[in-house]
Amino acid sequence: MPVPAGRILLQHLYKGKSANSPDDKTYRALSFSYTHPIPLKKSPGRFHSIFSDLHRPNNGMIATRLQFCRFLFFAALAIFGVLLPPLSADAGNNSSPLYQRIVSLGPLMTENVFLLGAGESLVGNTIYCYRPEAARHKIKVGSVQELSIEKIVSLRPELILANNLTPFPQVQKLRSLGFRVEIFTQPASFKDICEQFLSLGRILGLEQQAEAIINQTRKKVEGVQKAVARFPRRTVFLQVGAHPLFSSVKSSFTNDFIRLGGGSNIAGDQSSGAMKTEQVIALNPDLIIVAVMGSESGIGAQEKKNWQAFSTLKAVRNGRVYLLDPGLVCSPSPKTFADTLLTVAKLIHPEAAAAMTP
Repeated sequence: MPVPAGRILLQHLYKGKSANSPDDKTYRALSFSYTHPIPLKKSPGRFHSIFSDLHRPNNGMIATRLQFCRFLFFAALAIFGVLLPPLSADAGNNSSPLYQRIVSLGPLMTENVFLLGAGESLVGNTIYCYRPEAARHKIKVGSVQELSIEKIVSLRPELILANNLTPFPQVQKLRSLGFRVEIFTQPASFKDICEQFLSLGRILGLEQQAEAIINQTRKKVEGVQKAVARFPRRTVFLQVGAHPLFSSVKSSFTNDFIRLGGGSNIAGDQSSGAMKTEQVIALNPDLIIVAVMGSESGIGAQEKKNWQAFSTLKAVRNGRVYLLDPGLVCSPSPKTFADTLLTVAKLIHPEAAAAMTP
């Protein structure tokens, strides 16, 4: 429905007029005709409407006012109706976010904001936010757990995106200062990753874009599942921590990389991911994937070298100890999840690689 330009014009013309004054009566008559249009009836020489009914010789000044305002009223409708776009009832169809100043307190939220096309609205993030490349150049407000409230406040955010690692006293402080803070928990599955992404899309008024991305992602994941379905599952040890040794478990979305990629998690039945080297050796996985934080400083390479010292392991004998970027494995957006799943599935089932959609 077009913007009611005529109503806007009337409100400005008669703003401040006292009740029951000639101006007030004129405004009410015009306003009534705008919201309750009466069909025009054609008769010889003229059109009749509510205006012509009111325009009688004995109306005096009111008739003159009505004639003048009728001219302005329909002129405004003609001009404003062309210049002003229609209002949309569906905020999810917007191409720009509802919030123009966003601060992200975690790498996953940062990547999701960019994925939704709202990266220009991101004014600050953490030192761990480096995907995509543009995220590196945003103002840094601290780490995931050590934040500068002063710096966040100085950015004048309209929306702050936090996660379950954000210290809650700092969340409370920001809220007490009047900021809107939305908290996203750590997703436990691929399904959770999709639901959280859709939730962020709704918050930003970009639900339609979010749904399109999720549909595309699900198709890619289904393509991987179909490609590996006819092959036997191979046992996998996905290492996500070094000191102490820590594995992916069923309660984590990282388990879905193994499950959807055609593998079987050797730590799948454990309630905790903490493991000992002896346990891994006893379970003797077909392949080992190392994705530990700090790999950029050489920790991952060292862990791989440590595993290669155990020649009794099938993964070592067959040359199937691999390194993966922990950022891709441990904090994926829907798109990153699908891309990483494709990589993991090819490591588990290289024979199925040709059937997987890139």
